[in-house]
Amino acid sequence: MSAFPARPLRRVLLSTLATVAGVVVLLTLKPHTTASAGDVAAGSAAPAPAPSATSGTSGSSNGPSSGSSSGSSNGPSNGSSSKGTSGTRTVDGDTAQTRYGPVQLRLTLTGGRITAVKAVQLPNDNPRDGEISGFAIPQLTQETLAAQSAKIDTVSGATYTSEGYVRSLQSALDKAGV
Repeated sequence: MSAFPARPLRRVLLSTLATVAGVVVLLTLKPHTTASAGDVAAGSAAPAPAPSATSGTSGSSNGPSSGSSSGSSNGPSNGSSSKGTSGTRTVDGDTAQTRYGPVQLRLTLTGGRITAVKAVQLPNDNPRDGEISGFAIPQLTQETLAAQSAKIDTVSGATYTSEGYVRSLQSALDKAGV
């Protein structure tokens, strides 16, 4: 009869261990909180209202420079005339292929100054990519607006995304002639 009580205790012990192991597995596989590409774009587009407020001014500032109407369409390739104008324009950078996916930026420039940076394409193959982009892009955008150039530091933990960001940013600046 002493063997009979040992079996229920063994069952209790095994079921308890199995439950604990299951909880540990579930906690380690729990997905991290992620930011979608839309959230990242919305977060980096926060400075956009200022350019839209000046975009009404850009119509009037494009008026005096409309003597070369084709110059405004060629503005991104003509650097010397774009620095002198106070108009607002948008320039898309080249798509930079990174190890985890493409990175492409859209710059808004007012009077030759970068006023907004929007991520058009970001790596998004898995939730972790969205998390990294959601963390890195706002920091890179803030540095870009402060530096007014592509000479910015990479974000630790987002090296590939940062390098793609800088490449796309530099190509947009080259197109804008800034």
